[in-house]
Amino acid sequence: MSIEKDFIIIGSGVAGLTFALKVCKFGSVGIITKDALEESATKYAQGGIASVMAKDDSFELHVQDTIETGRGLCHEDFVRIACSEGPARISELIGLGAQFDRVRGAEFDLGQEGGHSKRRILHAHDLTGWEIERTLIEAVHAQDNIEIFEHHMAIDLITRARLDEKVESGSNEDEALGLYVLNHLTQKVETMVGRVILMATGGAGKVYLYTSNPDTATGDGIALAYRAGAKIANMEFFQFHPTCLFHPKAKSFLISETVRGEGGILRLQNGDTFMENYHSLGCLAPRDVVARAIDYEMKKSGDDYVLLDATHLEGYRIRERFPNIYKTCLEFGFDMSREPVPVVPAAHYMCGGLVVDPNGQTNIKRLFASGEVCFSGLHGANRLASNSLLEGLVLSHRAVEKAVALFKDSREEISTVQLIPEWDSGSAVDSDESVVVSHNWDEIRRLMWNYVGIVRSTKRLKRAESRIKLLLEEIHEYYWNFKITKDTLELRNIAITAQLIIQGAMTRKESRGLHYNLNFPESDDVNWKKDTIFQSTPHQLTTQTNLRIVTHE
Repeated sequence: MSIEKDFIIIGSGVAGLTFALKVCKFGSVGIITKDALEESATKYAQGGIASVMAKDDSFELHVQDTIETGRGLCHEDFVRIACSEGPARISELIGLGAQFDRVRGAEFDLGQEGGHSKRRILHAHDLTGWEIERTLIEAVHAQDNIEIFEHHMAIDLITRARLDEKVESGSNEDEALGLYVLNHLTQKVETMVGRVILMATGGAGKVYLYTSNPDTATGDGIALAYRAGAKIANMEFFQFHPTCLFHPKAKSFLISETVRGEGGILRLQNGDTFMENYHSLGCLAPRDVVARAIDYEMKKSGDDYVLLDATHLEGYRIRERFPNIYKTCLEFGFDMSREPVPVVPAAHYMCGGLVVDPNGQTNIKRLFASGEVCFSGLHGANRLASNSLLEGLVLSHRAVEKAVALFKDSREEISTVQLIPEWDSGSAVDSDESVVVSHNWDEIRRLMWNYVGIVRSTKRLKRAESRIKLLLEEIHEYYWNFKITKDTLELRNIAITAQLIIQGAMTRKESRGLHYNLNFPESDDVNWKKDTIFQSTPHQLTTQTNLRIVTHE
């Protein structure tokens, strides 16, 4: 029995919910989310959303800051779109009920973060993401035409090429028709058919051992789309947030960059400052510079962490401006107003992803993508702080017109339900070797942290490449022998995502932005001022040997 929806959305963060609210006026909508509806990276975004809201700011300055941070790889056309359309999208959020902090009752209390030349960060204390998520969820629940499938996880996309051998996977003739989904409350696989599919699954921080991301960030959208033949770009550029709380039970709790924006200072454990040795902006340098500086100083000293000192700021300012951060640090025994807080870098944001045009369309017809899972060209080789929520809002809005047009064009077509077979488990049996999943999961995250982290080398990358190839073969065999589970699906997805990150890092023979290779320490604009794009070969979508590399200027 298949479930039919006009629009299927995979993911429930700002990108997915924004799209759902706009397309539900034209047809039925199904939102698939593998956890509770609110459990997304958006919920945990502390700092805010960047947009030009002040009289002394301008779109041109925001564009320049974004491009400078992106180290030559931003796509200027979409950067200008995102910066110029941001205020209108934020006004829509406010119209839905989102409340951002203000001063004197009217003006926004704008913050400043690393890489920004002006104060342009709208925030709701230090829980901005949750304020946006809460607002969108309330609006979604008020719609009759949206059905939510919580605790459902996408297994694989169903494309025209999957059903017709004459159609090449990922070609111009290929199109997305639906997907197989695991209901992990019933352990049943369901078939969902849709005329338009939006991939809004977020990032892949769980590929690394230490991350600020929620447990849902396992690279699902990247792996699903790659297996279906979608183009994937710039996976070597993974942003590490410089300041996550260092505590064995804190699970890499993020200390927002706005703490440094308000005057917080990074210090070594002996009290010395160091950021002035790395960048003219000191503690307000872009994140890649700060993360590498901390990594270098920790390796040089042998210390496990550095200190973030905000004790010189007024105590009330810390408690009122950062109530959640202050409260959480206090729970772990640190009073930010009285003592420096121990911090370390952690995997934070994926700047690469599914290649999309300025309307969110991928190279597969009817498959769109928005948010962290996509590569729109906004971030380039490094993301400017607080541009992520902005991208999700703008791109999801722009995807609506094209998506609705495709939906209307397909309304008179014969239903594809008749063409799509139900899921067949074949001879797969229940697993009695779950240790394989947990062991491989742990090994992938450790090898990525040790060999493909903040600072890389050709030797480390070759080690990672060799090991991930063996792991992929082992996981592939396990996947087809045993009945699938949520853990199995996530393991397969992080392995494929890790493979793409490794291959991107090995392919790029330079250092630029978030990718730093000790063997190629300089940027090479002559040969490498371009994107690194991967696409799986037709009908062979599982192992390293089938990877096809495509680059363009």
